[in-house]
Amino acid sequence: MSFLRQILESFRFAWQALRSNLLRTLLSLLGVTIGIFAIIAVFTLVDSLERNVKTSLSFVGDRVVYLSKWPWSFGGEYQWWKYFQRPETKYSEFRYLNDQLENAQAMAILDFKRTVVKYGNNSTSSQVQGTTYDYNQISDVTIASGRYFTPQEMAVGRPVTIIGATVADDLFNGQEAVGKTIKIGGMNFLVIGVQELKGKSLVSVGGNQPDIKCIIPYLIFSKLFNSGVPTFDVAIKGYEGDEGLLELESEVQGLLRARRGLRPTQDDNFAINRPEAAVKFVSAIFTVLTLAGWVIGGFSILIGGFGIANIMFVSVKERTNIIGIQKSLGAKNYFILFQFLFEAVLLSLVGGLGGIVLVYLLSLIPFGTLDLQLTTSNILLGLGVSSVIGILSGIIPAFSASRLNPVIAIRAK
Repeated sequence: MSFLRQILESFRFAWQALRSNLLRTLLSLLGVTIGIFAIIAVFTLVDSLERNVKTSLSFVGDRVVYLSKWPWSFGGEYQWWKYFQRPETKYSEFRYLNDQLENAQAMAILDFKRTVVKYGNNSTSSQVQGTTYDYNQISDVTIASGRYFTPQEMAVGRPVTIIGATVADDLFNGQEAVGKTIKIGGMNFLVIGVQELKGKSLVSVGGNQPDIKCIIPYLIFSKLFNSGVPTFDVAIKGYEGDEGLLELESEVQGLLRARRGLRPTQDDNFAINRPEAAVKFVSAIFTVLTLAGWVIGGFSILIGGFGIANIMFVSVKERTNIIGIQKSLGAKNYFILFQFLFEAVLLSLVGGLGGIVLVYLLSLIPFGTLDLQLTTSNILLGLGVSSVIGILSGIIPAFSASRLNPVIAIRAK
């Protein structure tokens, strides 16, 4: 009980010292505030970006590879002149792979065309997507009202469509859309379903923005928009685990090379892309941003730490006489040490809290599709770093105060 009482007394002394020198306190904690703000702001930004990317990838599917003419590139030289000469994927090749693949759970064609869709006097710009029946097994197609396609509708290419939430609002102004007929490419399409509102995503793989899409069977899409050579991609979903995905890629590569008659010495004339490549590229940027945040914040915290240490030395000098009186009355060395150490930690924590509050205020500002959220782990990180800086900055002044001779300290002026 005596030890706890002395600890509380040390906190009281520290708080009184900070209140009595308010301007000096504010100036000394400014560096810590800026440093913690820089570090936690960067961590909050990185966490929010990663969360947004993962949410975006749920729309394009998990364990999915994309067969395409063009490889995805995230930096470096892009040899477009080489890829330009590659043949487009044919519908017969899609049917061949669909029949032959053993490591695929589902396959779907993905083809897109930006056009205007109409209902009565209302119209809106939409991204029309032509696809096949297994698309809902590859991507997240959540139906808010209505239903998904039937196999027969896909097989014969009936003029039916599932529209996004934004398209439904633009065309029907909140009224029921299912059962109505809209015009796509000058042709009438029956609305059989409306997707749930997904919101804009930070990462869009394969043109995937569900809210502004009209999904239609690929066969009728091809008749409407593919007057020349079709230019679609094929999404293929594998089984659980990285090993299953590697086996799927190898099988697709082997079958398509054989189908196209490529010799062993010839390079692939197609690309097998993974959405994870986008995540790896963004993760590399996140690493650089995090490092930059630590460097910028570290310099600010270093300056703030020196400021706190300087203030603590001044505080020890100003209260030398009081320290002598306390020790002459029986105060232990650890009581004096804790008194100044708590003052330094409290000063640093107040600065850290100031930085965290600034980050919280920043998270309230809308940044388009990016939803900034200050997490508990980042708050604890900020408080932890602040505490460590306070201890490191205050330990030497506090130790020197605890070692003062009481007689000499009382005589100090």
